[in-house]
Amino acid sequence: MTIAFIQARMGSTRLPNKVMKLINGKPLIEYLLLRVSKAKLIDKVVVATSVNSNNDILASFVKSLGFDTFRGSEHDVLSRYYEAAKFFNATTILRITADCPLIDPEIIDLVIEDFRNNSCDYSSNINPPTFPDGLDVEVFSFTALEKAYNEAKSPFEREHVTPIIRYSGQYEIFNRINEIDYSNRRWTVDEEDDFEVVTNVFQHFHPDVYFGWEKILKIENLQPHLFQKNQHIKRNEGIELSDEQKIRKRENRSTGTNNED
Repeated sequence: MTIAFIQARMGSTRLPNKVMKLINGKPLIEYLLLRVSKAKLIDKVVVATSVNSNNDILASFVKSLGFDTFRGSEHDVLSRYYEAAKFFNATTILRITADCPLIDPEIIDLVIEDFRNNSCDYSSNINPPTFPDGLDVEVFSFTALEKAYNEAKSPFEREHVTPIIRYSGQYEIFNRINEIDYSNRRWTVDEEDDFEVVTNVFQHFHPDVYFGWEKILKIENLQPHLFQKNQHIKRNEGIELSDEQKIRKRENRSTGTNNED
């Protein structure tokens, strides 16, 4: 079974309660769920949140829309994914984060096709990214997830779920590359300025909520002022670099070497 697990919680550090912030009367998480559910190759969509009581309102709202939820560890998100995948008998897992309300179901299906056609453990469109930030999709097998769950040691590896899969060299991975590199476009929601930009996009297309990413790209090219507010925020390249460095340091310690990039 192919299941999309949406990683979401109310306690976002940079923009608290963002998943329930309203755009045209709908919470951000509703847009994300509606868009993800349009993917043709997904069997089920589940919101994976934490057991923290401040997520009660999120879980209740998601259930009111007819979607399933799973509640696990607040900070050990790798454990949350593993336990959720076991609970729902997932054989293929999609990881989508709640800061991507503009996710495109067609891109989701393409990354799932990549996973199925390339006999890999993990496929994505972020390794390296060539799509706009906010269209991030990761797909991996339950076998790979279970292996990562058993091997990941540091709090960093447990919180960020996939760095050990991406950087340890122990997994077969595949990455979808877009013909043109749009990785400098920012359509994600981490901060208030991001929320303003995404609000502009949804208001532009309102009442349609299923517009594709190429339509957003066209609007950004024609009306760049709608996207200016968050241009000072850089993609999380620093986090990705520290991902790789931390994985390598852990491996070096286990083998007795001390090479650093």
